[in-house]
Amino acid sequence: MVSPALTVMIGADTYPPDVNGAAQFGHRLALAMRDRGHEVHVVAANPENGSSVRRVIEDGITEHRLRSHKVPTHEYLRICSPWEIWREVGRILDEVKPDVVHLQCHLVVGRVLAAQAVRRGIRVVATNHMMPENLAPFLPVPHAAQGAIAKGLWWDMGRVLRKVQVVTTPTPIAVQAMHDSGVFKRDAIAVSNGIEIGDYELQDHESIEKNPDQLSIYFVGRLAVEKNIDVLLRAFALLPAELSHAVLEIAGDGEQRDKLAALADELGISDRVRFLGYVSDEELRAGYLRADVFCQPGTAELQSLVTLEALSASLPVVLADALALPHLVREGENGYLFEPGNARDLAEKLASILLLDDEGRQQMGKASKALVAPHRAENTWQIFESLYVSNLHYNKALAEVHDRRKAHG
Repeated sequence: MVSPALTVMIGADTYPPDVNGAAQFGHRLALAMRDRGHEVHVVAANPENGSSVRRVIEDGITEHRLRSHKVPTHEYLRICSPWEIWREVGRILDEVKPDVVHLQCHLVVGRVLAAQAVRRGIRVVATNHMMPENLAPFLPVPHAAQGAIAKGLWWDMGRVLRKVQVVTTPTPIAVQAMHDSGVFKRDAIAVSNGIEIGDYELQDHESIEKNPDQLSIYFVGRLAVEKNIDVLLRAFALLPAELSHAVLEIAGDGEQRDKLAALADELGISDRVRFLGYVSDEELRAGYLRADVFCQPGTAELQSLVTLEALSASLPVVLADALALPHLVREGENGYLFEPGNARDLAEKLASILLLDDEGRQQMGKASKALVAPHRAENTWQIFESLYVSNLHYNKALAEVHDRRKAHG
């Protein structure tokens, strides 16, 4: 921990009880900074109707929940109106006087918090968890216009974040995607979301109940369009006859659940597909530990925390060859990449792992565990602490980014 302890304010457009990667990371960050001795405040949308509220929860974390409105195209997301929260955010900053503001998104809460903090000379660190593809399904625009919308979103992000001191994103590939947008002009560095690796290890005294006559494919995430779970269902239906004892477990819920359940029925696999819905942390962990392979078919992943969890649980993985997922696979060692959207290719890659004997899958699982080691959460928290007080780490990391670009022309 840096000394002395800091007052850290985390700004989030999505935060628990929302269930998504950005919300969960913001929550983990708040808990970690609290546990490292810092005073932590969270500014986020009120998950309920009504005025802005302040409450102290989880042994000292103070939440400032801002007046918000339900997003009509999403089951749980809520959005704040900038003109409704502008003065309230200023009041919160004046009252708390944070040493640093750490934004988790630039859309509304992040936008207002950044502007108000910069006005007051408060240091601002911003982490981008968003890709335009994450928003596209919820925007009332025709498909043909989404390319222009994506470009506009990148430009807007750059406009909001140009005055902050530090911009990070979870992976080098995400850094490159921001650069390649052509309109996001601000330099960013990669800081992993981090993972508590030991949380997903089978303990010596522990056993997981598992059907010895059954093989399990595991998916974890929101049941949303960009996760491409329909491709996974079609691939599962294409598995060879000798894998008829395999099951597909899908942990998570979302707006696509009914459509996916109908597709499973149409494909004749509904008796072997288990929609688990939202699961507790304990149930989530048990799912990893009883699975034989993990699959992530999503194509808009800036890092994929659930894939890091699967690697930590020593699982072979099959991931879409898209955005940040390829850096989590060493082809043939801990798993495989498949062509995004290609159900037949995915089926072949899943079968190649499921048809291995137990020892073969365990060897791939060991390779997964070795690959996840650099993503230890302790490293992430230390880096962010250093960024809260100084640009030294940021400048060094930027120099490395620029050197890599020069080396690749």
